[in-house]
Amino acid sequence: MAEWVDVARVEDFAPGTVRTLEIEGTAIAVFNLNGRYYAIEDMCSHEAETLSGGEVAGEEIICPRHGAHFSILTGAALSPPAYEPVATFPVCVEGGMVRVKDDRWG
Repeated sequence: MAEWVDVARVEDFAPGTVRTLEIEGTAIAVFNLNGRYYAIEDMCSHEAETLSGGEVAGEEIICPRHGAHFSILTGAALSPPAYEPVATFPVCVEGGMVRVKDDRWG
């Protein structure tokens, strides 16, 4: 069963920033978009590159290697050269702590 993992305290996670962590070998980027939290796999689906180092433009992250755009909300690939989405993960706030889990495998 997937476990919730602490990312950061709400007061330490400023809007417009990203935090990264690894859960059982999966790199995850957690974004604070104006007080709402979203998590996606931190790996471009086009070529092995971390997305968290890219520019955030509204609700999109731009891959720093080849410029593919991904939706931070849905993980959808929005522009070439990426055509496959990246995984998304549930995020919650509990007791002032932002938490995420990888629930893909049950």
